[in-house]
Amino acid sequence: MTEILFYHLQHQPLERVLPSLVERSLERQWRAAIQVASEERLQALDDGLWTYSDDSFLPHGTDRDPDHATQPVVLTLKDTNPNGAAIRFLVEGAPLPPNAEDYARLCVLFDGTDQDALMRAREQWKEAKAAGHSIAYWQQDEDGRWQKKA
Repeated sequence: MTEILFYHLQHQPLERVLPSLVERSLERQWRAAIQVASEERLQALDDGLWTYSDDSFLPHGTDRDPDHATQPVVLTLKDTNPNGAAIRFLVEGAPLPPNAEDYARLCVLFDGTDQDALMRAREQWKEAKAAGHSIAYWQQDEDGRWQKKA
């Protein structure tokens, strides 16, 4: 079964958290897909992954790029696996993919200050648990470090 990790963002925004999680995935030699729910978020993350750090960037593309299948990281609005990713990040309430078992890991990142996002994450937790996936819940402490809560 696929490992599904839920990341409850409280003290840092997605734009600060996502790059470090993607970097760790690339260190494991995993390709990554990042699924968003809006064109605006896709564009913001596309820009942000190039500029999130003064001394680093994350090589990536979108699923609209002609060479998307060769990219280590692909941003998408769809539930397909455009680059043969081992890990998929779901943001903005993007749904669990119907082919979750095709991934080694799924990461659901949600804004803990948004009640709608919390409700969606709870529903996704129930869905993942009912499907028999290995699930874990991580929450940020005040220093932005991750604490495993479940």
